[in-house]
Amino acid sequence: MKKIICTTLCFLVLINLFTVSAYNTSAKAAVVIDGFTGEILYSQNCDERLSMASTTKIMTALLLCELGGDLSREIVTTREMVTVEGSSMGLQVGDRVSYHDLLYGMMLSSGNDAANTTAIAIGGSVHNFVELMNERARKMGLVDTNFVTPSGLDADEHYTTAYELALIAKEALSNEQFAKAAASKTARLCYGNPPYNRTLTNHNKLLKMYDDIVGVKTGFTKKSGRCLVSASKKDGKFVIAVTLNDKNDWQDHRNLLDLGLSLIESKTISPKMSEYSICVANGEKFDVLVPSATISVPQNAKVSYLIKLPHFLYCPIKKGEKIGSVSYICNNDNIYELPIASNDDIEYNQNKIRLFFEMFKSLLLKI
Repeated sequence: MKKIICTTLCFLVLINLFTVSAYNTSAKAAVVIDGFTGEILYSQNCDERLSMASTTKIMTALLLCELGGDLSREIVTTREMVTVEGSSMGLQVGDRVSYHDLLYGMMLSSGNDAANTTAIAIGGSVHNFVELMNERARKMGLVDTNFVTPSGLDADEHYTTAYELALIAKEALSNEQFAKAAASKTARLCYGNPPYNRTLTNHNKLLKMYDDIVGVKTGFTKKSGRCLVSASKKDGKFVIAVTLNDKNDWQDHRNLLDLGLSLIESKTISPKMSEYSICVANGEKFDVLVPSATISVPQNAKVSYLIKLPHFLYCPIKKGEKIGSVSYICNNDNIYELPIASNDDIEYNQNKIRLFFEMFKSLLLKI
C-alpha cells in the first residue's frame, strides 16, 4: 500500500514538472515572474536580448510619474515634440496637454507623440531623457537592457530581455499613478488647442479578455513583432508575464498568467518569538505581540522576517499606537510589512517620577 501511494505521489510530481517545462509559447522569448518577489516562475529564452517595441513606454511612463511632479501640470507642444512616426494620441503643434494626459496617451493609445513629448518636457531633449531611462535601468540592476528611443521605435542598440522587461514592469506597477493608468480600459481626457474632451481606449485587449488583469502594455514593430507585458492579481497572488515577438500573444498570456498563479501558494508566517518586552522611560515594562502574516509566494520559497522595535519608549503611549514593524522577506525583497502596535495605554507613573526626584534630591544633599 505504501509503495502504491509513493509511486502515485512521484507520478503526480512528474506530471506537474512536465506541465511547467513542456509548455511553450509562440514567442521568441517569454517569462512569468512573481510580482512581489521577482522570482521566475516560467521561462523561455528569457535572457535573450531582443527589441521590445512600445513596451518601452513602460519605462518612459514610469519616469514621467517619478520625475513629472504634479501630473496636472500643462505644457504646450512644439513641432519637435509631436513630429514622430507611428501610433499617436493625436497631438498637434501648439496643443495644451497635461502630464496626466501624456501618461494615459502612452499607456492606452501607445502614442509615440506622447512619449516624445514626455521625453523633451522632462529631459530637455530626447537624448537626455534616454540617458535618464538607461540610468534608471542601471539603478534597477539591469545589465541586458538599453534604450535608444522613448517610444520603442526600432534602433540597433534598443533592446531588453523578457526577464528584465518583467522587472521593469514590476517596478512600474509599484507606482500608484502608473498602475492606475495601466489598468484603465478607457480614459476621458482633455487636450488640444483649445483643449476639448476626448476618450481614449486601451490597446490591451486582455483587460476585457482575462479576469483580474491589472495591465500592462502592448507593442509592435516589423522588427520586434508583437510584444506584450501583462499582469494579474488574484487571491493575494500577483504575477507578471512577458512575451517578445509572439504571433499568438493574447492566448499565450492567458495561459501564462494561469500557469503563474497556479505556481504560487499562500503561507502563514509566524515569528518564532512573538512576544517582546520593552522598557518605558518611567521604569515600567510592557509586552507587545508581533503579528503573523498570510502572504503569497512561489511554491517552496523561503521566507524570513525582520522585526524592528525600539530599545525603550517614552510615555504616554496609546493603545494601538505603532511602535515598530515586522517585514517579511523573500528573495532579498521586502514583500510585506505589518505594523507592531501597543496593546495598552501607558500613562506617566507620577509616583515613580516623584520617587525618582526624591532620591535625586537626597543624593544632592549628601554631596
